Amino acid sequence: MKSQLFHLNRIVFAILLALFLFTSSALAGPPLICHSFIIGDAKSIPWTSHDWNLTGSENYDARNLAADTIAVLDSDSVVLVHMETLRRATLYARKDPAAAKELLTKLVARADSSANSPVVALASFDLGYLAECYRQWMGKDEPNPAQGLDGYALVKKAMQLRGNDPQMDFAAALITLNGPAGEHQVYVQKTLAGAKTDALLEHNLFTHFMGPQSDTMADMISRTSNVKVAKQ
Repeated sequence: MKSQLFHLNRIVFAILLALFLFTSSALAGPPLICHSFIIGDAKSIPWTSHDWNLTGSENYDARNLAADTIAVLDSDSVVLVHMETLRRATLYARKDPAAAKELLTKLVARADSSANSPVVALASFDLGYLAECYRQWMGKDEPNPAQGLDGYALVKKAMQLRGNDPQMDFAAALITLNGPAGEHQVYVQKTLAGAKTDALLEHNLFTHFMGPQSDTMADMISRTSNVKVAKQ
């Protein structure tokens, strides 16, 4: 009887542990959205919240979203600034479908018009990263103007054109957290190696995803790879 009770307790414990891990994973949220990136004193679109999400009290006029976002993207070549700006833009865009569509449409035109320009890599990255942000944040029953657009393919194109840029590798590592595993592992290795000479990237990697009890960003992207993260 005691043996059966012990066995039953082990099964119950295993089920509870599985539920806890599943819940923790579900609560973590989309990696491109539910974590604000550190950009130092760089300019981005207006943001008043002290958290990663909107508070509901913002009075930002989303009719300015496309113009404000593109103005930031055109004025700064730092990829992390682009990632944070597009993250904020996505949060505003979800509440205004017209603004969401206008921003995407203008980034498509911007990428097309820069085809023979030195900024083609960043234009491709911005379009692809926004498409991935929309994919992660727009609900299944909500209009997603980027539906059918392969954002990851555009980001990979940008990486080929840009050359060595560990911050783009970081973006790609976040996009590929659920695969493809082989490509994800390569991005993680390049990100961690590049952070040794990129202070802003290193700072971002050792921030926690959501609260002090959560993984650091470095741990999170490395969890499914064979890369070991040096603790700070």
